[in-house]
Amino acid sequence: MNNSTTEREVSTMYYTQEQIDRANQADLVSFLQGQGEQLTRAGQEYRWKRHDSLTIRGNKWYRHSQSKGGAPIDFVMEFFGKSFTEAVELLTGEKGAAPPPDRPSPASFSDFRLPPRNPDNRIVRNYLTAVRRIDEDVSGFFFSTGDIYEEAAHHNAVFVGRDEDGVPRYAHQRGTAGNFRLDVKGSDKAFNFCYRGDGERLFVFEAPIDLLSFLCLFKKDWQKQSYLALGGVGDKALMRFLSDRPNIKTVCLCLDSDQAGNDACSRLVELMPEGLTVHRLIPLFKDWNEVQTRRNEITDGKYLREAVYGLKEPPQEETVEIIRMSEVDTQTVEWLWKPYIPFGKVTIVQGNPGEGKTTFALRLAAACTTGGTLPGMKPMQPFQVIYQTAEDGLGDTVKPRLIEAAADLDRVLVIDEAKRELTLSDERIEKAIIQNGARLIILDPIQAYMGDKADMNKANEVRPIFRRLAEVAERTGCAVILIGHLNKAAGGQSAYRGLGSIDFRAAARSVLLIGRVKREPNVRVIIHDKSSLAPEGKPVAFCLDPETGFEWIGEYDITADELLSGAGGNNATKTEQAEKLILDLLADGKELASEDIEKAAADAGISARTVRAAKKNLDGRITSKRIGAAWYHALKK
Repeated sequence: MNNSTTEREVSTMYYTQEQIDRANQADLVSFLQGQGEQLTRAGQEYRWKRHDSLTIRGNKWYRHSQSKGGAPIDFVMEFFGKSFTEAVELLTGEKGAAPPPDRPSPASFSDFRLPPRNPDNRIVRNYLTAVRRIDEDVSGFFFSTGDIYEEAAHHNAVFVGRDEDGVPRYAHQRGTAGNFRLDVKGSDKAFNFCYRGDGERLFVFEAPIDLLSFLCLFKKDWQKQSYLALGGVGDKALMRFLSDRPNIKTVCLCLDSDQAGNDACSRLVELMPEGLTVHRLIPLFKDWNEVQTRRNEITDGKYLREAVYGLKEPPQEETVEIIRMSEVDTQTVEWLWKPYIPFGKVTIVQGNPGEGKTTFALRLAAACTTGGTLPGMKPMQPFQVIYQTAEDGLGDTVKPRLIEAAADLDRVLVIDEAKRELTLSDERIEKAIIQNGARLIILDPIQAYMGDKADMNKANEVRPIFRRLAEVAERTGCAVILIGHLNKAAGGQSAYRGLGSIDFRAAARSVLLIGRVKREPNVRVIIHDKSSLAPEGKPVAFCLDPETGFEWIGEYDITADELLSGAGGNNATKTEQAEKLILDLLADGKELASEDIEKAAADAGISARTVRAAKKNLDGRITSKRIGAAWYHALKK
């Protein structure tokens, strides 16, 4: 019991803190012997014959069967049925003084006494478990605190309400057979059955049984928050609880789903102090105990009929929302193909047309549907894959290639776009993932799914689309793969070769580049061009042989820039690299100055001398003209 107050007042008398402290220092052994009780010594402790699970030592007691104990005042109230005033008087032999004129005390409290306890709570325990279907760990918690116990005379369930100092001020009896219910005489309804947590949320119920049922339904970390039974639909207990607990910021009204509950919620909302947020949680059936007793009928785990948010909101202040890193849960990345493709994130696979992007995507889909593997990939259980393509026909191209890759076609799904084209912002993506339990979705190509109104070259339009898609991946745990084409900016760094805004690359957690090796035209290489979650993986190659078909080769020594410039694979000569670079730079009818070509070549590690030699070799394919002091080149038509 917490005796932090300087004075304690009850009925027509009150006690000073000094008197209360003196009562709590009383020797319980001497007190019981003075009451004619039989004690047995056990080492430095004593056992009380009437309660063999109870031990006493000085002014402390502990009841082992209920894991509770305390000081002498609690002891006298608990085992002798005394009020707080009577307990202090019995322990000290002193009468309380008359309260000062400005400190009136409710007369009813002097009449309040907890009903005598039955040492065995068996009947009430069985009633709560068998009839009310309350989980034993929930009811057991309140038995251990003494807030629920069995009344001795009629075996009723007693629900105790205490004040902030833990002193019993209210008790409600509920019959274990029939419909008997009654508040104990002298109960103060301002202190109803409750649990006080340290959190900022308070859940409010009509009856203790509903409160216990709610805890069974929503058990995770329940002891962090506060819960209150009103003992009906009155406001007295709620108003007192809020005045005693200024830390409460949100109140959830969990009253019955009937007209009385509806009317009470409307009335209580109007009475709530300013600054509180008020919601209403409506049970699926009439009350929370009916939901708990019929829990087996609810297969989807949805115990709410409706959640009505914002019945009352505090005045909005312009505040900056802050996330403390100490409160952020550390998460481990799950991998579809480590370190190339993570679950729950967006991965981009890009390359030039016809260089193996779709082949790789279909092989990946096939492996996921059959439990197959890619090089270095751990085996996993087969799962559903969503494959969306805007470039290939499902019947004449996609299905035959999936059959060739030995995919399980029942696990390859396509969102029907007949009535409405799909976009990256489409809510159907998340719904399809959840409904089918898909763990991989592939969209090929990116630009086909941007939507008519989005310009993929504008960062301010790309960012919100990708943010929403990344949030879908995060919520569902699904790996999202976007297939993209490269632009024609030959000679530039790989990071700037993706089609559209650079924000595509920035938003993705992993970027894979697929390209053809110039001197080995059947070889395609997958290069890990960006990795935000793990060290970049080594390049991996596969072969597309016209006669033997698809075959994995394994690791391949080449860089992204070498693959894009055609310099990799059997060491192409620098002059050949320069020739390829010049032809790429002048593609699509472009005309460039010599100095611009030499600058792009220098970025690719090619000297000006080698560029001049390459231009001489290409003399029959390019034209040159002088404008002022500069030479300009273009491809011959």
